[in-house]
Amino acid sequence: MSTQTPTLPAQPQNGLASIKRILGLLHPQRFIVYGVLVMVLLGVIAQAVAPLLLGRATDVIFDGVIGLQLPAGLTKDEAVAQLRSEGSDQFADMVSGTAAVPGVGVDFGALGRLLIIVLALYLLSSALIWVAAYGLNEIVQRVVRDLRSRVERKIHNLPLRYFDTHSRGDLLSRVSNDIDNVSTGMQESISQLVLAVLTLIGLVVMMLLISPLLALVALFMVPASVVATALVARRSRKHFASQWAATGKLNGQIEEVFTGHELVTAYGRTADVERRFADTNEELFRSAYRAQFVSGTVMPLVTFLGNLSYVGVAVLGGLRVVASGTITLGEVQALIQYSRQLAQPLAQIGAMVNLLQSAAASAERVFALLDEPEQEPESPAPTLPWGRHGSVEFDDVSFSYDPDRPLIEHLSLRAEPGQMVAIVGPTGAGKTTLINLILRFYELNSGRILVDGVDITSMSRAELRSRIGIVLQDTWLFGGTIRENIAYGNPHATENQILSAARMSYVDRFVRALPDGYDTIIDEESGSLSAGERQLITIARAFVAKPSILILDEATSSVDTRTELLVQQATARLRDDRTSFVIAHRLSTIRDADRIVVMEDGRIVEQGTHEDLLRAGGAYTRLYDAQFRALVD
Repeated sequence: MSTQTPTLPAQPQNGLASIKRILGLLHPQRFIVYGVLVMVLLGVIAQAVAPLLLGRATDVIFDGVIGLQLPAGLTKDEAVAQLRSEGSDQFADMVSGTAAVPGVGVDFGALGRLLIIVLALYLLSSALIWVAAYGLNEIVQRVVRDLRSRVERKIHNLPLRYFDTHSRGDLLSRVSNDIDNVSTGMQESISQLVLAVLTLIGLVVMMLLISPLLALVALFMVPASVVATALVARRSRKHFASQWAATGKLNGQIEEVFTGHELVTAYGRTADVERRFADTNEELFRSAYRAQFVSGTVMPLVTFLGNLSYVGVAVLGGLRVVASGTITLGEVQALIQYSRQLAQPLAQIGAMVNLLQSAAASAERVFALLDEPEQEPESPAPTLPWGRHGSVEFDDVSFSYDPDRPLIEHLSLRAEPGQMVAIVGPTGAGKTTLINLILRFYELNSGRILVDGVDITSMSRAELRSRIGIVLQDTWLFGGTIRENIAYGNPHATENQILSAARMSYVDRFVRALPDGYDTIIDEESGSLSAGERQLITIARAFVAKPSILILDEATSSVDTRTELLVQQATARLRDDRTSFVIAHRLSTIRDADRIVVMEDGRIVEQGTHEDLLRAGGAYTRLYDAQFRALVD
């Protein structure tokens, strides 16, 4: 049930490169990004200026309090000189550093104006940052929408080989979980990072303008925080990569088990499945726990460093106000506020860097999918005009899935228009591979395949496949009505064409008995229909497509005897006037084939009619006798 599932290594190949690619996705929205940056910058400036004005408001109050303690009628210089003469040198130094007017109290008018300006600045800052966040959300959602579209187009352009070697659950995890994580990372980290970086720059500039010495005391935490964040990010990166790789692995197991739930239960392997799930779930738990624990240490580290800075600024600033008067109380208050605010953007940067590490790990998985080699480019048009006769020719064809293990070598075969060619042989002989090559699911190593005399590599895949109808052993019906499932073979089919195809394939016989008829809704696994009824619907789908070439791959292998007769009659009608390739293990179903091709190890060992091959007494006779003996036994 499982398939080979390549996964990314636990350690990302290049987290920085993935982050650059994430940011590169913003390029089409660059003008909106510039507008967002301008609004954030203006908001940060308004936010950075507000504490300075609050400090000035404090100075107005402080100056008024000091002024009332000084004798009225004196100038400030005279008051300072009088204090020195009285031996109050420290108080005199403090007064000299203020704008106090002796005998004059608090200027409430100036105080009110400053507070109104501060309030306006805070309101303006909040409004600008809110609008910027709204714009960034618009940008990110557009980017994620385009990324999903790119992944969708990529999936349709990947060769079948990719799906043969990758777990569907892991692929779904990349398309859904990983893209969602990239979206979350961009949404939260980019806006917060831009705001935090600009805020940090604004705070540093304001602190240096007020007091370079105290600014240096406060800023010692910046390099310390950067070093701490870098060390934590380096450790958390590999854990985030392991987390998302384990998520994809777990999703692959879940998808596999749900698809084969009946078999798992029937063979009593529930305990084994639960054990595998528990092991992978434990792996996911440990990697997610380590990633979150390691990344979670950034905030307390930065907060601790911020507290040290806060204490240093408060103590040294207070001493300078009292001892020398070289700085005002309001300026110290502003510096303390700035130092307290300084911790917030640093903590945000640390947290967002780790969030970006998680997003980068997911982005690396998405980009790995986008970087997968696509199908070989196709020609825009056939080199020669061609009709719908249905002749198919294999001309010296060689092909292998693995270069070290040859499969088909120098195979030549021709099917004339209207012929039924049956392909038989043991498992692994290359029967289904021939069909995949006709459909160009894989490209040839050498040789060529001609349809109506035209090399299939010189025409578009869509044009080629529009002329081929397929009925496989494993039926596939999507969630929708029976009518929609039949019309899937030809989206432009009329109601009469759908009903005609249903009657020709005996679908009409059981659909009429359903309460909603052709409007009956069937689920993805079509559990409301039997295996034979599902197969008949796929035959009706092929009827509607009106192909010139028909491929039947064990179309009757999974149905009961009574339904098998209906399927055989329906496929016989479908084969009329069409070139058909029939892969069969029941040799009794291909006796009337125009040609039977016997394959072994990728080679054609015999070909001819049923009677001719039996008379030859070769490989076909051995297969036929083995089936006959099995029936007799």
